[in-house]
Amino acid sequence: MKVILLEDIKTLGKKGQVVEASDAYARNVLIPKHKAVEANGKNLNDLKLQNKHADKVAEENLEKAKELAAFLEDKSVEVKIKAGEGGRTFGSVSTKEISAAAKDQLNVEIDKKKMQLKDGIKALGVYEVSIKLHPKVTTTLRVKVTGE
Repeated sequence: MKVILLEDIKTLGKKGQVVEASDAYARNVLIPKHKAVEANGKNLNDLKLQNKHADKVAEENLEKAKELAAFLEDKSVEVKIKAGEGGRTFGSVSTKEISAAAKDQLNVEIDKKKMQLKDGIKALGVYEVSIKLHPKVTTTLRVKVTGE
C-alpha cells in the first residue's frame, strides 16, 4: 500500500515522502497513529500544494537573507568594553554583545547563534565576524572594539 508519511520514520523515510508499506503495517500502525495517510488522489494533491508553498517560503527567506547580506556588507558596529593599561581588556566581547550593538546601531536583528566567532574578542581593534544568514548566504560584519 502506498502511503504519504506525516513524520520521519527511520525504517521507511522522511516526512512528505510517498513510500510503499505493507498493508498490515499501514492499516494497523501508521494510519491509526497519524504517522501516515493513504496516498490517494486528494492526499497527493494536498502534498503537491504543501510542497509548492514550502518552496515559495524558502525562496522568500533566501531573498530576505540576500537583502540583509547586501545591507550589512559595508556596515560596522562599535562595541565598548572596559580596558586597562596597554589595551588589555577585562573580559571579552561575545556574539551577544555584537547582536545587541547591531540592534542599537543598525536597527537590524541578527541572531547571535548565526554569528561564527570561535572565541570571544579579547583585545581592542577591528574584527570581521562572519554571519551565516541562510545555508546559501554568508556575510561579514566589521566590529570595532573600543575601550571605555
